[in-house]
Amino acid sequence: MVIAGEASGDAHAGRMLAELKALDHDISVTGVGGDTMRAAGANIIVDFSELAVMGLVEVLKRYRHIKKIFNQVVNQLKTEKPDLLILVDYPGFNLKLAKVAKKLGIPVLYYISPKVWAWRAGRVKTIKKSVDHMAVLFPFEVPIYEAEGIPVSCVGHPLVDAVKKQKTTKQAKIKMGLKLNKRVIGLFPGSRRSEVEALLPVMLEAAERVQMRHANVDIVLPVASGLDRDVVERILAKSKVQVKVVEGDFYQLTAACDAIVAASGTVTLEIALLGIPHFISYRVAPMTYRILKRLVRIPYVGLCNIVTSKPVILELLQEDVTAERLEQELNGLLNNKESKQHAEEIRQQVLTALGPSGGAHNAAQLVIKLLGTK
Repeated sequence: MVIAGEASGDAHAGRMLAELKALDHDISVTGVGGDTMRAAGANIIVDFSELAVMGLVEVLKRYRHIKKIFNQVVNQLKTEKPDLLILVDYPGFNLKLAKVAKKLGIPVLYYISPKVWAWRAGRVKTIKKSVDHMAVLFPFEVPIYEAEGIPVSCVGHPLVDAVKKQKTTKQAKIKMGLKLNKRVIGLFPGSRRSEVEALLPVMLEAAERVQMRHANVDIVLPVASGLDRDVVERILAKSKVQVKVVEGDFYQLTAACDAIVAASGTVTLEIALLGIPHFISYRVAPMTYRILKRLVRIPYVGLCNIVTSKPVILELLQEDVTAERLEQELNGLLNNKESKQHAEEIRQQVLTALGPSGGAHNAAQLVIKLLGTK
């Protein structure tokens, strides 16, 4: 059984499951996930879109619904008793599930570590009690678990292999049916409904301001896997901006952009690995932010900045997320002739920091090993 509670987890789990099926066709997989896991042959009992929410206050608002799904998954664990439970990130939900699995005698592999190096370091103690093996993405995470005597393997980040820059911006524009004589701005407001509702309106206002200054600018917006397109369409209906909304072809659309403003998350790693100029824009409920600011121990929210240990990507958070500031930064990326070269330099730095390749395959081999030792 595999549990992925959001789009990035579904993508990582799906890549790993595809490799797993190639190694052993007879493995049966059920769980929580989305289209990527379905495509890899998993039987999805709950779609992750039912769980995808960001922020402490936002989670509290949907607590009853999330608790109902948790109970459903627990019942599934009790009736099916899988040979292995694979938990993918999403710690608030998955660490509680790990405790249940431990009591049921079900081995637990945790794939993609909770960000214990950023906040809530005490979770390592919880992990030691209920998780049999950690499969981490970043080399710097290994000593954290080794220090506590927790079995750990650095399998490498799957995006090192998954994200390949195969087309130039011009070629990608042609592929996506975009005009070559226009610059393209990408609005990437996230994969969770709460993120989109908080960020897309201000992104659209900024895009409108850019278009007023530069008539030769097109706006594109990818709909994240698992996100209800109606959420996006309702917000777009209130805006004067003409936006090309795209489902699928994510890497092609990203490669076609000249500048991107993106919500914090795995997507920013993908944008960086495609060498596209971009910056991060993010905000949550004020109470959530005040709590997190006290708890978080690292100076960055963006993964590129975290893995390289320096601010290679601009982060605009909370009060800085205004239409005026977003417009200013987008104009800067569009008008600076060195933006592309700088983005390529960032790509190389991020690749180096991410470590070994073969992440999905390495994770699948670890699963086979754990199943064999059960």
